[in-house]
Amino acid sequence: MTSTTLAAPAAAPEHTAPAPGGPAAARARRKRILHWIAVHSVAIAVALLFVLPFVFVFLTSVMSDSQAMSGDLWPDSWNWSNYKAVFETPGFLDWWRNSLMYAGLGTLFTVCSAIPVAYALAKFRFRGRRTAMLLVISTMMLPPQVIVIPMYLVWAQQFHLSGTLWPLIIPMAFGDAYSIFLLRQFLLTIPKEYIESAKVDGCGEFRTMIKIVVPMAKPGITAIALFQFFYCWNDYFGPQIYAAQNPGAWTLSYGLESFKSAHAVNWNMTMAATLLVMAPVIIIFFFAQKAFVEGVTLTGVKG
Repeated sequence: MTSTTLAAPAAAPEHTAPAPGGPAAARARRKRILHWIAVHSVAIAVALLFVLPFVFVFLTSVMSDSQAMSGDLWPDSWNWSNYKAVFETPGFLDWWRNSLMYAGLGTLFTVCSAIPVAYALAKFRFRGRRTAMLLVISTMMLPPQVIVIPMYLVWAQQFHLSGTLWPLIIPMAFGDAYSIFLLRQFLLTIPKEYIESAKVDGCGEFRTMIKIVVPMAKPGITAIALFQFFYCWNDYFGPQIYAAQNPGAWTLSYGLESFKSAHAVNWNMTMAATLLVMAPVIIIFFFAQKAFVEGVTLTGVKG
């Protein structure tokens, strides 16, 4: 009797990964990079559109006086002393202090006045609530140029505050329509059960607002605070109306125009001053962008 032995099937060839430094790995890496660029090409183009002006301002700010007007895009030498010269310009530190006071107090007054109004419009049920909300929204449609003359006469003739920033700061203690509207929309997302539970435990309306609503509304409050800070920091029209006759009350946004006129040929100095004016806003937004985006996003969702 003859025994037959069956041969084992041949093993399938194994596909080995390309060597880390081999040609196949390099081709795969290039393919991944090209695929990523193709997918994000639009985002890259938009990002460059926003970033390139800042790069141009920075490169010009460290150029010499002669090179800044030559059309060169890259500095021959890095003149960091331009920033020191900007700070040594008479009045620049005063403009910086005035901008911080205007933006800081304006933001504080706006937040403190917007929270109770927005809380009342969002959570209270009273006759005329919708009418009050419509009145708040209607004030947003009124251009400031329409009332600038009568308001200036009131602050200058009745209160004698012309030449100062107080006519711009004091009104913010009485509420800002846009901040009230934005914060009210955010407070609508807070479930009323939290407020009712606090009242059952014996909290009054003010304590409920401070202890329950404000901690839960931090993203919305952060959003209106950043909006108001950016508005005050960049405001040019207001200081031009009320503080133009007093250089000691100028802000950075208004003083920068005078700085540019004083250094009409020295574009490197002008660009250095411009970058110093923009720097605080960029830094603040960089660190607070998460809370800012969250606050703006949730204002459109009604709870």
